[in-house]
Amino acid sequence: MNKCILIGNLTKDPELTTTSNGVAVCRFSIAVSRRYSNSDGEREADFLNIVVWRGPGENCHKFLKKGSKVGIVGNIQSRSYDAADGTKRYVTEIVAEEVEFLTTRNSEDGGARPAAPSEDVAKLQPIDDDGLPF
Repeated sequence: MNKCILIGNLTKDPELTTTSNGVAVCRFSIAVSRRYSNSDGEREADFLNIVVWRGPGENCHKFLKKGSKVGIVGNIQSRSYDAADGTKRYVTEIVAEEVEFLTTRNSEDGGARPAAPSEDVAKLQPIDDDGLPF
């Protein structure tokens, strides 16, 4: 079974390209904090490359930006290619099946902000529950 679930922040704005067949592909990387601190007491992070295909990739390009927090469900894929200088290069990336946007679109600081209570909520009165059957 090849399945991974990640939560992290984009390290740069997503890049959208299309294949020669016209299929959209979006690429970005995320920083995922490790669970434990190192010997200096600092939490380290892993930087992982993400690939999102077709419509979801177009949505990622449209709505995500550097610093956005995302949840990714996908699989790990390794591939190799010959570089222009003749060397063989190896790449490991996450091919996303699902991308959940965890940062609100209008949030400046990268975190979701709670909604301010409306005036109607402030006018609510407590309920006398003595007469309730449960």
